[in-house]
Amino acid sequence: MKEYDQLTPQEKNDLHNNFLQEPDSFYEKAETDQMKKALKKNYKERFLTMTRLMKLSLMLSRAKITYNDLPENKKV
Repeated sequence: MKEYDQLTPQEKNDLHNNFLQEPDSFYEKAETDQMKKALKKNYKERFLTMTRLMKLSLMLSRAKITYNDLPENKKV
């Protein structure tokens, strides 16, 4: 299948109409494409991705989110 940028306007319109009729098939194709891409990675790339996600998860679990309300007389 061509990349979206390489499609003609008619092909883009047909693709849009097809998506409106069966959106689940597009999500399934995206999932299978992501799985195929992930399976092509070697063990080192998988390990580095996993450690990056673990670090991000640890950072987000320790994050403290605060909310400061602006005074009403100040405008942003």
